[in-house]
Amino acid sequence: MNTTADADAPLYLGLMSGTSADGIDAALVQFPAGGGCRFVHGLTARWEPVLRARLVALGEGGPLESLEELGELDARIAINFAGAANQLLAEAGVDRSQVRAIGSHGQTVRHRPLADPAFTVQLGDGNRIAELTGITTVSDFRRRDVAAGGHGAPLMPAFHLGMLGTADEDRAVLNLGGIANLTLIPREGAVRGFDTGPANALMDAWCQRHTGRTFDADGAYAASGTLDEGLLAGWRSDPWFALPPPKSTGREQFHLSWAEAHMGEGEYAAADVQATLLELTVATVADALLAQQPQTRRLLVCGGGVRNRQLMKRLAARLPEVQVESSAVHGLDPEYVEAMGFAWLAQRTMDGLAGNLPSVTGATGPRILGAIHLA
Repeated sequence: MNTTADADAPLYLGLMSGTSADGIDAALVQFPAGGGCRFVHGLTARWEPVLRARLVALGEGGPLESLEELGELDARIAINFAGAANQLLAEAGVDRSQVRAIGSHGQTVRHRPLADPAFTVQLGDGNRIAELTGITTVSDFRRRDVAAGGHGAPLMPAFHLGMLGTADEDRAVLNLGGIANLTLIPREGAVRGFDTGPANALMDAWCQRHTGRTFDADGAYAASGTLDEGLLAGWRSDPWFALPPPKSTGREQFHLSWAEAHMGEGEYAAADVQATLLELTVATVADALLAQQPQTRRLLVCGGGVRNRQLMKRLAARLPEVQVESSAVHGLDPEYVEAMGFAWLAQRTMDGLAGNLPSVTGATGPRILGAIHLA
């Protein structure tokens, strides 16, 4: 994971925990003046099991017990994020004085871009992260975009464009986290990006309930089951999938109770449901890509779903005219792309540059994102 550092470029540290809440990804990177991203070191710090369970429940729309719990969670999440940052620096042998800024996404516990008024909530106090690390911290990236009429998500397309875009072909970048999202990068025209539906969040939850394992390693459990076309059709009939971009979603929309509501009184083998959940991810990604950018010739995949061999196999089968490959082929470690992206957003904010793409989020214009907490 280590590369030789560039003495002339400042270091940035990105922190990300997605809708699966399976860990805090931390990445130490540089952005050389000539362009690109130099990955220095990365790690994934696991949540305390009790805290993770609470975050998952909140992400699925569960209620807060009290205002006191909100304050405690905001502090505890920040403590965990700061711990991941300090652990990363220790492993990399880097002094905090060498890091210009941390970009911290926080943990999403509510995302309501279509409410009136729209709002999004990420916990993990940037003040506390700055205090515990001694590093200037940029946090709370999404709310400015929402205030400007956008969805506040996805925010990675600007980073994808800068690192993976090319004038040689029509490309797309697929992030397979708890939720799947696409970035469309045409040879000509505006970049677009949007969520396509559930990915690891539903598959992991079903796998844990029926096997005790927190995720389906290599997609072996799904591969042992049989696709149920009727069940798949029922899930795909959800009106959200027919909404046009820009759109975003989260666990509050797609959780096990949602999946079970479509199962009714039917009896299904657990492995068959796992296989069908995997196909739901594949089908909704393929539907969106073919509808929004049918000329795509290369799909670069990042996020934890890259490790799911069955998922990657089914994606390639659904998109026979598209070259499906990991972002690693193009120099970006798929495990840390989002953490690297938030390090990049921190750099943008520190430099007074916009971090959103209105063509992606639907905001009324470009905005400098996040709040800066000085060391």
